[in-house]
Amino acid sequence: MRATTALVAAFVFAACDESSPPARAASPDAGALSPDAGPADPFVDALEAVVPGDGLPPEVVTQAANNNLDVVDHDGRLFLAFRTAPSHFASAETRLWVVSTADERTWRLEGTFFKSTDLREPRLLSLNGRLFLYYAVLGADRLAFEPQGTERAEWLGPGEFSDPVPALDGDFIPWRVRVHDGVAHMTAYTGGEGVYVMGGEPIRVYWLTSRDGEAWAPFDPAHPVVLEGGASETDFAFAPDGAVIAVARNEAGDPEFGYGSKICRGEPGALATWRCAADPRKFDSPLVFAHGGRIWLVARRNLTETGAFDLGRDDLDPAARYGLYQTDYWGKPKRCALWEINPSALTARFVLDLPSRGDTCFASVVPRGDDAYALFNYSSPLNVPPDAPDLSWLQGQTGRTLVYRQRLVLPSGR
Repeated sequence: MRATTALVAAFVFAACDESSPPARAASPDAGALSPDAGPADPFVDALEAVVPGDGLPPEVVTQAANNNLDVVDHDGRLFLAFRTAPSHFASAETRLWVVSTADERTWRLEGTFFKSTDLREPRLLSLNGRLFLYYAVLGADRLAFEPQGTERAEWLGPGEFSDPVPALDGDFIPWRVRVHDGVAHMTAYTGGEGVYVMGGEPIRVYWLTSRDGEAWAPFDPAHPVVLEGGASETDFAFAPDGAVIAVARNEAGDPEFGYGSKICRGEPGALATWRCAADPRKFDSPLVFAHGGRIWLVARRNLTETGAFDLGRDDLDPAARYGLYQTDYWGKPKRCALWEINPSALTARFVLDLPSRGDTCFASVVPRGDDAYALFNYSSPLNVPPDAPDLSWLQGQTGRTLVYRQRLVLPSGR
């Protein structure tokens, strides 16, 4: 039996008619620190809207939704790539913009990408003095997820990118790129249609590396696929002991791990062989990084009593269970949150909510000082009264979103 995105959408749009009163929005300026927070705990401040913003060049034309993004430091400037479209959903009007700044106030136009179809997951890589942009090409059907491959363009100098070329074979979707010990690492997945269409090929997550940003190959040729089943978006960081700690969004589900997320570990002697634990919460758009000897995660949080995506309804057939889970999840408010990962127990501890509401959470960070980061994220508008009703995730996806910058400060160590 196949459950298509149209079926899921029918469940989801019905969820918008729930009669229960909306939850109150957390104060977006406070950062919603956890109740037991102390002076050594993480905090955020210096919140500012960037897109749309007064510092953007006049050539940058934004639409209602400004969301998927990435940032990187390169050649003495901060580069920001972001998606703009009529809404969160796929559109032929989607455009990617790349801008840069030397002071994080005034931005210079570097490039724009348009193909009369949807473009997502922009990823910036600074490697050996070169800067690359990767992005996923998808279809224009707002109720479908249609991967059409990944493209790559190279920054040639102020205001100039090379023409895009295919970057990865098949239907690969890039998720994260980063540099470790002079080598570029990328997590990417295939079978993306399987996130919303049951009965297709399993989703496979790959760990790829490159020394030039052009040719990519498996980190471990004996284990090119690090996850197979229901996991898609996956990010990882190296722990102090040399192990790899990964978090994967497990939205499509699988028999062993159910639905939600997988938190995984690869030991130093077998980095691409991951041992995973299940978490019923769905950590959408995971950003994983190490700081102060600890592993941190930025990902979407479901505002319910348990936060779970997997509601434990194993009595239902797969299509009905999946439809129920999506209906419940899309109809609830969300936050973008900071979590800490226990690298031994493979568990996630909620730390604090970032300023966010409605449609939110696709974060990227660049270091700014010993313990500080500039964190870029998107959210439904935050300049709302403290008593304004909250938005469900679906309501946020059909409305306006902005790209915000804030400062994140983390403990220096234990």
